[in-house]
Amino acid sequence: MSDWHHRAASEALPRCFWLDSPDRPAPLAPLERDDEADLAIVGGGFTGLWAAVLAKERAPNRDVVLLESQRIAEGASGRNGGFVDVSLTHGILNGIHHFPDEAKVVHELGVQNLHELVASLERLGIDARYEGNGKLDVAAAPYQVEGVREHLEAYQRFGMETRWLDREATRAELDSPLFEAATFVQPSGIVDPARLCWGLRDAAIRLGVRIHEQTPVQGLRRAGACIDVRTEGGRVRARHALLATNAYRSPLRRTRLFTIPVWDYVLMTEPLDAAQRASIGWARRQGVGDSGNQFHYFRLTHDDRILWGGYDAIYGYGSSTSPAFEARHATYAALSRHFFETFPQLEGLRFSHRWAGCIATTSRFCLNAGRAMGGRVAWAGGYTGLGVAASRFGARVALDLLDGIDAPHLRIELVRKRSLPWPPEPLRYLAVQLTRHELARADRNGGRRGIWLELLDRLKLGYDS
Repeated sequence: MSDWHHRAASEALPRCFWLDSPDRPAPLAPLERDDEADLAIVGGGFTGLWAAVLAKERAPNRDVVLLESQRIAEGASGRNGGFVDVSLTHGILNGIHHFPDEAKVVHELGVQNLHELVASLERLGIDARYEGNGKLDVAAAPYQVEGVREHLEAYQRFGMETRWLDREATRAELDSPLFEAATFVQPSGIVDPARLCWGLRDAAIRLGVRIHEQTPVQGLRRAGACIDVRTEGGRVRARHALLATNAYRSPLRRTRLFTIPVWDYVLMTEPLDAAQRASIGWARRQGVGDSGNQFHYFRLTHDDRILWGGYDAIYGYGSSTSPAFEARHATYAALSRHFFETFPQLEGLRFSHRWAGCIATTSRFCLNAGRAMGGRVAWAGGYTGLGVAASRFGARVALDLLDGIDAPHLRIELVRKRSLPWPPEPLRYLAVQLTRHELARADRNGGRRGIWLELLDRLKLGYDS
């Protein structure tokens, strides 16, 4: 790996581009006294914010308090790539793999959820820079072509707007010497994830939600017919609590068995000039992901930067979410090398920002939701990095569980059944490391999956998205 790629990545500012904005709102006051509410929400990412907005829209007189341990958008929700995908199962193939009898129903719920999300942005006046331009599933190596065609056939099976692009057509859309083929699919889009969080924050406040930032929750306990949510500055006694901690440590012990945090890494380029922009095409500005096991995702920003993320997925022993994981210089250098291998015509372009964020994943790589404490607590999370849209569905599910609504979507297997729990340490760490090693080996061997990955597939623990 050249020194240039190390230098290009290391010269970037070690901060999240989305959060490095003059539009970032001032922090809200932490909780400093005891309070009461009908609903206490723990976590101010996408799930918690959507839950707050939906709860007030459903019942305007409901008293809602939201507690965020850092600042709104500081965690995973403000650090992701901003892909607004129709899938609730981290990809259509992963949904078919895990829920073959209900895959079409789950897909239709995903389509409905995405349309409702876009309608909510318009109704609430949220400028999240949404662009509904569709997405490209790209084969960045010959062995990936078959997988891209599988995506096409699955999309067509469920009636989505799709188009097959051969090598020439793919490179006419987005010019890279690596691209062999692609599938274009709608509906799908991109968004500025931090602006989406901030817009939901403002909408929730307008609806009457009390939000406290920099208020870590220390624990939950039953208090008669209520739930006490304890923090350092005070407690909230609520009729119901909704946990939206996702990748971060949940105050409810049982939910920690189902979700683990995995670190994902991102580079952001400086804005492309006119010649650089012309050299790659990308006139339709679709979101893009390749079909490797260790895949990359990439998209344009409003000012024509390229966000380039993925590939390395790092798990810290004991489900660590320590910020120290952000400083993986070898990972950023590898991303830099991969970027210029993909777009050699952009050699010399600089990166302005580099950052990392935690992805919450389950053993089936998609949503877990459930209830506890006699039905007074509900939770949702585990979107495995594709939660910008799916988190709205998760919030709706958790809220429906608390409200006792008898809805068809609560009876599907995705909602009704939990994923298998992750094993305890050190088995958890060893299993994740072995899987990462085997996925990388499969990419080096033309996609051929070894014994370990085949075993995971047979146990329906395999990753197929």
